Amino acid sequence: MRGEVAALVLAGSRRGEEDPVARAAGVPLKVLAPLAARPLLAHVLGALKHTPGIGRIAVVADEPARLRTHPHLAPLLQEGVELLPAGTRLVESVASGIARLGLPLLVTTGDHPLLEPRAIRRFLDEAHASGADLAAAVVPRSIFQRRFPHSRRTWWRFREDGYAGANLFLLRTPRAERLLAWWRGLESGRKRPWRVAAALGPGLLLGYLTRRLTLAAATTALSARLGLSFRAVPLDVPELAVDVDRPDDLALAAAILAARRQEVAG
Repeated sequence: MRGEVAALVLAGSRRGEEDPVARAAGVPLKVLAPLAARPLLAHVLGALKHTPGIGRIAVVADEPARLRTHPHLAPLLQEGVELLPAGTRLVESVASGIARLGLPLLVTTGDHPLLEPRAIRRFLDEAHASGADLAAAVVPRSIFQRRFPHSRRTWWRFREDGYAGANLFLLRTPRAERLLAWWRGLESGRKRPWRVAAALGPGLLLGYLTRRLTLAAATTALSARLGLSFRAVPLDVPELAVDVDRPDDLALAAAILAARRQEVAG
């Protein structure tokens, strides 16, 4: 096992937008939506706290006071989890996390309740072994759809397969910070993969749109564009692609957790 890695949990909301999950659950913040009698954020913090090699943990939130006083979150926060105010944009929140926690830094989100310590540790080990400055976990579409054929995801479609983001990123070295400036101009298009491909140049965009582009070629192009080494880490853990963006995602997560409990009990 390698040295400790700090973890940053992005738990802010999109400014000026009413979150559909929060609205459906009747809570002020999405990360407070209940899942198996605990808020989404509590599941994420619990997984991080039980992952070997995770050191300091910080949460970026719009309304830190709501988290401090929540009955399920207060005990977790009192056990050493730091709270940071959210920036106006995601990249600002990540930058503040780097300033507070340093590098290497694992970044995930507060709406990712199916995280498990074993999967987090596997991603960290593979990301470290790659030697990359920056690594991101992805889940192959073929694996995800065998397990959840009716669940909607945002897919990055490459020649060999499609991939969904797993909301796990490891910023290993200072060069990884170059991503933030580049991503600032793309943040509004993060759910539109073709816009990211277009930002890498017309050749990459054409290759992406015609499905001739491979994931390896895309990461090589991004590495060259940013002046760093970037690796995508495919993981055969379909649950990692289930973050809670919609009320039906919450229902799916509840069903998965119930099945896990039944498996353990059986």
